Order: sequence, then structure tokens, then C-alpha cells
Amino acid sequence: MSNATLIYDIRNSRYLNITGRCTLRCQFCPKQKGSKQLHEYQLDLEHQPKAEELVKLLGDVTQFDEYVFCGYGEPTLNLPTLLAVAQVIKQRGGRVRVNTDGLGNLVHRRNILPELAPWIDALSISLNADTEQAYQTHCQPKLKNSYQAVKEFISLAPHYIDSVQVSAIDGLEGVDIQACQTFVESCGASFKHRVLDIVG
Repeated sequence: MSNATLIYDIRNSRYLNITGRCTLRCQFCPKQKGSKQLHEYQLDLEHQPKAEELVKLLGDVTQFDEYVFCGYGEPTLNLPTLLAVAQVIKQRGGRVRVNTDGLGNLVHRRNILPELAPWIDALSISLNADTEQAYQTHCQPKLKNSYQAVKEFISLAPHYIDSVQVSAIDGLEGVDIQACQTFVESCGASFKHRVLDIVG
């Protein structure tokens, strides 16, 4: 494999880059502008890594605050690898978080939260918009009914995962941040107010 980064560290967390594929084409994502660089890391992948490739790179799981499944792709698109690696991290005493666009149930055509629940401590879900129109404009989903699906995922997630944080980005045209926060908190999740063009 070339210079692709499967594992990268930011502050005291270790990030796992397990897919380059995504269900969205977010207009604010650096990837859409031709960059797959985050800090000094090149996150472009030539193939979907298997669990064993990542397990040997984990290191001592007690040395990190958490392991985060997050790259420039949607981690739930490589679900078998995500589940297998998360299980190893948990069994070794580590903490696991998944950054997701919340479309895993739509993609897999089933509720994947019961599969995630034993191995995932925290979910960070990107909502990004308070209306379907704004979501279509800014996120440009590849699948029909994506906005409804992410809202359903957010409402289900706190029933399975202890820590669920949902973000929206201040600075996207036509997005009401307060409306996003109200919806998120009504689902029993916590809200993260992000600012446009600040990544990582």
C-alpha cells in the first residue's frame, strides 16, 4: 500500500481510516475540493482495509483516550471491519467512538445499532441541516430519503449507545442551528455546534 494513512493520531486519540467511500457529497467537505489531507495525514485509500490490517496497528489501547472511526469516508460502509476492530479494542480495555453521517441503517436496510452497541461507547453523528431542502443542498446525498433516515437514526441511537453527540455547522446557508439543537436534544442526544471550515 502506498502513502495512505490507516491510523493517525490527533491530540491523545487514535483515528482509524477504514473506507474512502461515502454516502454523501457534502459541499463543505475538503474531499469535494480535491483534498484528502487532514493536518499532515494523507487519507486517500486505494482499497477497503480488512480488520487484520488495522488490528496490528492499534498499539497499546490503554495509551489513548479513545479510538475513533473517522476518515474521509463513512465508516459504516465498511461495517464488518468496523465491528471486528472495535471488538478487539474493547476487549483490550479501550474506548471506541464512531463518526458517522447516520445513514448506516438506510445503506444496510436494517437497524445496525444493536450490532454496534456492544463495542461502541460513543457516536458522533452529522445532522448538518434542520430541513430536507438544506440537507439536499449542502450534503447532496446519493440515496433517496437520506434526511429522513438520519433523523430516524438520531432518534434511535440514544436507546443503544450511552454517548450520542450530534453536530450541525454554523455558517451553512439556510440552516437554523437552534432548530437543529432543539431536535437533537428532543431525541436525548447532546448537540455539538460546529463552525464552517474548521476540521479536526
